[in-house]
Amino acid sequence: MRHASAFSLALALLDAGRCAQQPPAEECQDLLERGRRAYDSRRFEAAIGDFEVALRSCPQRSQVLLALGEAQLMAGRFDASMESLRQAIKREPANVMAHKVLGDALYLAGKDVEAEQPLQAALALNPKFEPALYALGRIYYQQNRFPEAVTQFQKIIDLDPKNYRAYDNLGLCYDALQRDNEALRNFLKALELVHKDHPEYDWAHANLADFFLKRNMYEKAFQLAAEAAQRNPQSARDCFLTAKALIGLDKHEFSVRWLERAVQLDPGYREAHYLLARTYQKLGRKQDADKEFERFRVLNEKPASHR
Repeated sequence: MRHASAFSLALALLDAGRCAQQPPAEECQDLLERGRRAYDSRRFEAAIGDFEVALRSCPQRSQVLLALGEAQLMAGRFDASMESLRQAIKREPANVMAHKVLGDALYLAGKDVEAEQPLQAALALNPKFEPALYALGRIYYQQNRFPEAVTQFQKIIDLDPKNYRAYDNLGLCYDALQRDNEALRNFLKALELVHKDHPEYDWAHANLADFFLKRNMYEKAFQLAAEAAQRNPQSARDCFLTAKALIGLDKHEFSVRWLERAVQLDPGYREAHYLLARTYQKLGRKQDADKEFERFRVLNEKPASHR
């Protein structure tokens, strides 16, 4: 009996130690809410910490694993994200969002072929799940599988005729297919939808500006690129496109400010460094040109970053 009592006491002490290490179940929701607030404010590492603590006590573990995987993804911790999401799917195979986010993590890690499988799994569970349709369309576009990408984005529009992102991406696909009239029609529809209701969305203006640049229509390209830059002053690409349009209009001195802003916003933007070097050279600023050519050379020796 004494041995049994001692063993029972040891178990009780062990359980007490576990309880001390794990938050009480009633704190689970507080931890999840705190983690979500950190995630929404883009403090992804803080969110990861909260979700990891919550994972030890929350009964809805698959949802916590999904939240953790999303935070890890946004923090750039792709391997950890994939592991969390696979655990979430193992616990809840019908979790559509977990399949979709796993596809995102694989794609951002450069594993395009593998990314297609969880996205297809999400759509097998829910064929009308727009986030998975969109993600799959983007993968097909990156793989130059443009007709298949068109199919995905058209499905989204059939479900939601006001989905401006789908129209914008259809414009990109038709541009790649050299079907200019259809590309222009979809770009213009995207512009119509974002004009007032989505002032933060700059991609439609920037993508149509790029469309016109490739056709040497510099005045139209400038107007659109400048509007994109006004919508999103932190976009290096918008500044770069504005500068390209100005160069096409033979306004090199004005393009310099936009190019300098582009490389300030994104020091790794090799195309912007190269064009800035060429522009300095055109303006007779040899020393500045040499510095930019050297920056471009150094960047060009590094492997290109993924998405």
